[in-house]
Amino acid sequence: MFGFYEDREGRGENERGGRHEGRGGRHSCGEGPRHGGGRFGGHHAGPFGGRHAGPFGRMGRGEGRGMGERGEGRGPGRGRRMFGPGDLRLVLLALIEQEPRHGYDLIKAIETAFGGGYAPSPGVVYPTLSLLADEGLIAGVEDASGKRVFSLTEVGKTWLDENRAAVDGVMQRMALAAKFVAGEQTPEVVREAFHTLRHAVTMKSGGWSETETAKVVEALMKAVREVSGE
Repeated sequence: MFGFYEDREGRGENERGGRHEGRGGRHSCGEGPRHGGGRFGGHHAGPFGGRHAGPFGRMGRGEGRGMGERGEGRGPGRGRRMFGPGDLRLVLLALIEQEPRHGYDLIKAIETAFGGGYAPSPGVVYPTLSLLADEGLIAGVEDASGKRVFSLTEVGKTWLDENRAAVDGVMQRMALAAKFVAGEQTPEVVREAFHTLRHAVTMKSGGWSETETAKVVEALMKAVREVSGE
């Protein structure tokens, strides 16, 4: 449930899109289809990613390596890590599922979701789109204006259906992150509760039975609904 993934991002980002190089050469912009994108973010990221984490992970300034922004976005949220490894790819796929979009449309859609408080950089979005196309999950076709419009392939539709829980989870976290960026600061007592919960889950000895797993997931999702006001 709380998957931890090693960061695979390199250091370089090409603002024009396409593949880009890190220190070690070509690198992936996220997990491949077989990994499911990471339901709760990446290594030490996600909604319970540490004592001072925000809804998506570390929200302080710094590089915040992983599949997500390294302080490259626009708006008040600039300098914060908004997405854990694999999260951005899920957001892009979910938005493309709603309707075919080109890169700029996707950036604006995410910015709108954050109420104008944050927008991912082209240097992260376009390489991720290229990777998704390479994996056969999306296909791009140039429209009359010459812009490349992306839509889901049949493989992409199947993959999304198989990973629906991960997609729904990341969209819920994005809504929570939008509130955070808007200035709704999390009380210290709540952050401490997150930290305690994460510690309890990671330190649990023995395996998880189906009954235990279902019970914990139900309790956590109930808390999410209450926090979200649903």
